Amino acid sequence: MRRLALVIVAVCAARPVGAFDETPAKIEEYLSACVEAEQFNGSVLVARDNEQLVCRGFGLANFEHEIPNGPQTKFRLGSVTKQFTATAILILQDRGKLTVDDRISQYIDPSPDTWKDVTIHHLLSHTSGIPNFTNFPDYQPTMRLASTPAKTIDRFREKPLEFVPGEKFAYSNSGYILLGAVIEKAAGKSYEAFLREAIFEPLGMNETGYDHNEEIVRGRAAGYQRGADLANAEFIDMSLPYAAGGLYSTVGDLHRWHEALSGGKLLSEKGMTAMFTPVKGDYAYGWNVQNRSGHLVIGHGGGINGFATSILRIPDQKICVIVLSNVVPAPAGRMANDLASILLGQPYSPPKTRRVAKVDPKIYDELEGRYELAPNFILTVSRKDDRLLTQATGQPEVEVFPESENEFFLRVVDAQLTFVRDKEGQVTHLILHQGGRDIEGKRLAAESASAK
Repeated sequence: MRRLALVIVAVCAARPVGAFDETPAKIEEYLSACVEAEQFNGSVLVARDNEQLVCRGFGLANFEHEIPNGPQTKFRLGSVTKQFTATAILILQDRGKLTVDDRISQYIDPSPDTWKDVTIHHLLSHTSGIPNFTNFPDYQPTMRLASTPAKTIDRFREKPLEFVPGEKFAYSNSGYILLGAVIEKAAGKSYEAFLREAIFEPLGMNETGYDHNEEIVRGRAAGYQRGADLANAEFIDMSLPYAAGGLYSTVGDLHRWHEALSGGKLLSEKGMTAMFTPVKGDYAYGWNVQNRSGHLVIGHGGGINGFATSILRIPDQKICVIVLSNVVPAPAGRMANDLASILLGQPYSPPKTRRVAKVDPKIYDELEGRYELAPNFILTVSRKDDRLLTQATGQPEVEVFPESENEFFLRVVDAQLTFVRDKEGQVTHLILHQGGRDIEGKRLAAESASAK
């Protein structure tokens, strides 16, 4: 695989940092480790007390033409879009055009009877019970096709609710598609036009907008997928993610966004309180809100074909961390949290660089089998020529790479496998290391991948 070279380009405008402040150096050391470990390619901004400590691009925005990432590179935001959608709704509430307690049937026509008790509040907080259309079996083959908001809504309009509205939390892109339609109805203009008029232009966010596949967007990064080799990400027609994930931006514009929120420039006090008050669990309106070590931490991540994003804010410390990547997988959320930990003087773990070891492929024959990680969730391990492949229930087949005869790692996600043997040298189970957890998978007796 082609190694992602560390490319650092011009920094954003920043105020000078005190001579004895080691924080920027620690941040850059951490980011360099992420790049070296092939976990990050993108742009980062880290700010504290209105000072941009680090604002740089790493790696390439376009590998075909070897164009480097920089502060001005535009990235697709994925679900970071949702905070802008939520803000647009609250601006319309401040203007008297709607209230979050309105039933969505006032704005969506036709509205099925099952939605009669669903309110805008439910959509904002992912408590509507409307099923998430990106989890439907037909999502992958249809994501390449253009879709109007009405056509997308038709895909889940007649689906039964998963629970009584307000009863529980279940993340639903469908809800934010509906919010886009609500905005258009209440504002009397397109979602894109309203965001531009109400948010982007007033804040000087001139490098932010709705992404259209057919438009020429100066400085837009291409999205890539990392596997055994680097490849272009699967195509998605950007009419589909709409108000749930259709925006692009830069680290600089997102920092302007953070400053506007911190200064209360867009919303009334009532609107600000509503946006950052959790409803179920940690989710408020378009933001996750948590209390960590006495600090209120506000953030949200995003993922869309070829892109991983995260914005994290700690208002009482005037901290803002923005991580935008155009190569996936990328642990953007973990990186944002680690960078915030550096600023707060809290523990964090730099990524580990993993190297492929030379092992005899015959070893793979001993590892083949089916391993039960949970009831009805099986990890199948199989050899194909001189490669070792794994496939979890309901997921695509992916290659794993040896660090030793019994230790393997994945490149498509930050995960590792340890194969455990008994005294006779027979593999009895494996351990999946992922997300700070160790999950044991018992090898199903007398079964191999070829016998499944």
